[in-house]
Amino acid sequence: MGKQKTLTGPVFRLAAALLVLSVLAGCSAPRGAALQSEVLRGQNSANAEFQVIEVTRDSVSQVAHWPTTGWAGSYHWLPNGSGANSPLIAAGDRISLVIWDPQSNSLIAAAGERSVALPNLTVSPEGSLFVPYVGDIMVRGKTPSQVRQEIETALAPTVPSAQVQLTVEVGRLNSVDIVTGVGRAGAYPLMDRNTTILSLIAQAGGISSTLRNPLVRMIRDGRTYEIRAESLFSDGSKNVLMKGGDKVFVEEDRRYFTAIGAAGREELLYFERDNISAMEALSHIGGLVDSRADPKGILILRNYAAKDLRTDGSGPGKTQVVFTIDLTSAAGLFAARSFEINPKDTILVTESPIVAATSIMGLFGAAFGLRNAASD
Repeated sequence: MGKQKTLTGPVFRLAAALLVLSVLAGCSAPRGAALQSEVLRGQNSANAEFQVIEVTRDSVSQVAHWPTTGWAGSYHWLPNGSGANSPLIAAGDRISLVIWDPQSNSLIAAAGERSVALPNLTVSPEGSLFVPYVGDIMVRGKTPSQVRQEIETALAPTVPSAQVQLTVEVGRLNSVDIVTGVGRAGAYPLMDRNTTILSLIAQAGGISSTLRNPLVRMIRDGRTYEIRAESLFSDGSKNVLMKGGDKVFVEEDRRYFTAIGAAGREELLYFERDNISAMEALSHIGGLVDSRADPKGILILRNYAAKDLRTDGSGPGKTQVVFTIDLTSAAGLFAARSFEINPKDTILVTESPIVAATSIMGLFGAAFGLRNAASD
């Protein structure tokens, strides 16, 4: 029976090195983010599921005309002066009349009197007002002056020279509701015709300090209007007049984008203004991690609706679009300042290929260190 051979000396060292190298060949170096080449692999394939667009001055101008994703594209607010604006009479208002008749034998005034007072006549829910000696008159949406003239005209057959004095007290039915986001939510009567949205918010105790990026939303006549609270406070022309039946909500601006990869922060971030550029978004996420990030590999991932696809370049060619930004050139930097981030976009900061190469070299160094240890 022959003797069993064992690996010794150079043969053992060679076997150990080959074993380590085989392990390295079977696994990839550990990384915290993908490489740009990995994400964009297959972009030129006829069956590619995504479209890649480099962010340049020309492409920024082109994409600016594409459909907006994630929201309507802007907040729509009411034009100034679109509220009650002046003394327009509304349902629930109370109207007091004094009818003057200069004739000595007045048909409406008591003996020895030249006038008759008709106080606290209430405008019906339908908007009409019952006036003795005249009947029902439609007054809703009219000014006091218009109603006064109509009453004088209606009285003319009975009291040809009658003069009407009219005063209006705003009724409690003419109110607005402020529902959420303030100190004291509830219904607030419009005690005069000059109540503005800021006056209403002040009456309700102001906007809650716990709200992040508050958004003011108003429902009027079945339509919804929105404005950021910051814009409302800074622009006096946005301080519109309130109208009976308005409903106001103060809520957080829920628009967001996400950041992943070799960025300072990997998280969901909310919009702080109506619009935010790619450069501003990179600042919000804490910039790039110097030791890991590839400044040539900033990717913005966006989804478009199928109905928005175009083949002539006037819109996206695929529902999934990847915008690439190169921060190592002046052109790329200026383009990033102009490129707008859409809500629900994802910003991926890819990892530098040098980082991956360094990791692999470190593993090879470990392998050769193991070989040297074996030789000792």
